[in-house]
Amino acid sequence: MASPAPARATLEQVAAAAGVATSTASKVLNGRPHVSPETRRRVEAAIERLGYAPSTGPRGGVPVRSVTVVFRTLGDPYAARVLEGVLAAARDHGVEVLVDVLDLPGTRGAEGATPLSPAWVRRQAAQRVGLVLVTTEPTAEQQALLRAHGVATVHVDPANPLDDSTVSVGSANFSGGVQATRHLLELGHRRIAFAGGAPTFPPSAERLQGYLSTLRAGGVDVDEALVRSQAHTFQAGVAMADRLLDLPRPPTAVFAASDSIALGVLASAQRHGLRVPQDLSVVGFDDSPAAVSSVPPLTTVRQPVAEMGRVALRTLLQLARGEAVDSHHVELATTLVVRDSTAAPAEG
Repeated sequence: MASPAPARATLEQVAAAAGVATSTASKVLNGRPHVSPETRRRVEAAIERLGYAPSTGPRGGVPVRSVTVVFRTLGDPYAARVLEGVLAAARDHGVEVLVDVLDLPGTRGAEGATPLSPAWVRRQAAQRVGLVLVTTEPTAEQQALLRAHGVATVHVDPANPLDDSTVSVGSANFSGGVQATRHLLELGHRRIAFAGGAPTFPPSAERLQGYLSTLRAGGVDVDEALVRSQAHTFQAGVAMADRLLDLPRPPTAVFAASDSIALGVLASAQRHGLRVPQDLSVVGFDDSPAAVSSVPPLTTVRQPVAEMGRVALRTLLQLARGEAVDSHHVELATTLVVRDSTAAPAEG
């Protein structure tokens, strides 16, 4: 006969173990002020020791009261567009949205205030808050903590591979890589470079795989010297393009894994005295507002970033209500948008 499951620790037991009143333990759990650092540490230690998990989190079909969107950074247009979609869907469903950022530069939060820390997760659970994590990289321990506390969570473009039980939303990155590379091949380019983000970032890796598979399918040998990966930033785009354009046989076209990288490629091309698209064709990925205003306007792969935010919010609410979701990983379609930064390669 199976042994009965151990009883769940109660808040009263946590308070007794820490030597404080239950109301004080509740303040710590919910992140409220007016608790001394020493008392907060004792309560946190008791929570860890007893394995306390609040029963008021969004498990068993209990709707969330609000949603916290956690970003790795807010320093790019992508983040603003994801948030725009989350806010639009939240308004439709009458849900409050909070925003938090990992590792804010130049700041040191109050104890337990760092996103995804044990105290922070417990506070979300106690306040029935659902999470949308955007391009973050939660550890296995953090993922287990979220599950243990019943915090409904949806990932948007997670920065690391997640297990099959994790729910995520993204775009068809592989397909987008295929579209971008095929467009350049159809224009007649054969020396096509790839300038990507971090090689461990799944969306960038999927765009790279689309690029590689399309070159091979088109009978073009992959030149490893033309494949670069660094970061999804303008500065990285400049650095990667500088190295590519200084090669003895430079590329005639560059597929950049983001518009930010592509803008850096344009800047590097100008510095090298190259005209775009007469001397160098450039394709980006995102279709950010900057793609339209760049000189020349950027050919790019449009991913529906705001819609990804909307879908993430709607999916989160389904999870919190205990409803089944259609798929644990939703991929939204990408579309090639042809503007003025691509043309057939120059003769000779």
